[in-house]
Amino acid sequence: MKDLSIFLLVCCLFLRTGYTQEKYSFDLSEIEKKAFQFGGYLEARPVFSLLDQDSHFYLLRFYNSSVSKTSSEYNFKALLDLSFEKGIAKAQMRLNTDLSYFDPDWSHKTSLYEGYLSLRPSLHFQLDIGKKRLKWGKGYAWNPVAFIDNPKNPYDPDLALEGFTVFSTDYIKSFSGKLKTLTVTAVLFPIFEHINSKAGSLNTLNFGGKFYFLLFDTDIDLLFLSGPGVSSRYGIDFSRNIASNFEIHGEWAYINSYPKRILDEAGISYDEEKAGNSYLLGIRFLTKTNTTFFLEYYRNGKGYTQGEMENYYGAIERAYEMFLETGYENDLRLASSLSEYRTFTPARNYLYLRISQKEPFNILYFTPSITSICNLKDRSFSLAPELLYSPVTDLELRARAMFLLGKKGTEFREKQNDFRLELRFRYYF
Repeated sequence: MKDLSIFLLVCCLFLRTGYTQEKYSFDLSEIEKKAFQFGGYLEARPVFSLLDQDSHFYLLRFYNSSVSKTSSEYNFKALLDLSFEKGIAKAQMRLNTDLSYFDPDWSHKTSLYEGYLSLRPSLHFQLDIGKKRLKWGKGYAWNPVAFIDNPKNPYDPDLALEGFTVFSTDYIKSFSGKLKTLTVTAVLFPIFEHINSKAGSLNTLNFGGKFYFLLFDTDIDLLFLSGPGVSSRYGIDFSRNIASNFEIHGEWAYINSYPKRILDEAGISYDEEKAGNSYLLGIRFLTKTNTTFFLEYYRNGKGYTQGEMENYYGAIERAYEMFLETGYENDLRLASSLSEYRTFTPARNYLYLRISQKEPFNILYFTPSITSICNLKDRSFSLAPELLYSPVTDLELRARAMFLLGKKGTEFREKQNDFRLELRFRYYF
């Protein structure tokens, strides 16, 4: 109860901000484009969790520590956006700092998410060099064709992410026929000790590209990445508005070889080289009452089969029993090191559904929603209702709960939480 009391106290202190009144003014100078622009946000995000002490992921994380049924954590974030534009040149920087407390430890990290120089000598040509996000793909929750990007959090697809250091050029051409626009993007992707070091083999220079077509009112991309430091991969995506309120989109990606770490039935770890196909198909639909539906099916070609997931859970259980009997921790540490099993969506087949309603009952600046991700193989799923409210300009308050449901031995049932409540207070400047 102590954790819950602290959690509620922090929430109340931040909620006081919501009662402030804002004065509105109009100034023509505010809409003039300035050479130097400064912005970002400050965020506080307390989290209260009910832990599932019978789950395998709970045993994996807390096997050698005493943690109560409830836990609280406190997260703070500052994201700073800076840009300077003059003539054909534009410099962009995005800096992110995270500060977190989970009893009894504080942790912090500051990262340069983006920092690059962009040159645009003509309307048809652009050159970028530095650290940036390429944002390839049309999917909302997942992007299998995002070959040069970090994976999204499907529960927060719009979160800012750290980019990669690249050298890219874009050539843009417009037409008057059925092909309206053609964009050719070429990307040099270096991998060295301090540059993109976790993306592949060191001391290599790799090459990627994207061909964008606006053809028959359909957005189409052809994408690839290849080179001595990465496995070759190829993809295609599309997006089309069937009607003004109905859009369909899809992605397909093929990777010719990737390393996959697997635990067998005996709990022995080994590596395999595999090829894989991943694809996504989704729709976005807006009703006359301003209800938005996102529905996506995702086939994760690099994911684990149901049998491989069950082998992992079994290995954790045997390792924990050995730890209780002998104090031997190495098997638990091995299972913990296999981070591929503990990603947001480590298995093969998923269905994503998000329903949001803008300003119900004429409550201005209020958007309730609900999000669910279902593992179609084991039928476990998450359910996350959410309330988003902006009482004044630049202030955003969000409350989100998450329930993890399923039978014993299924993906969402074996995560460390039964229930999670998260509040987010974000101030934009």
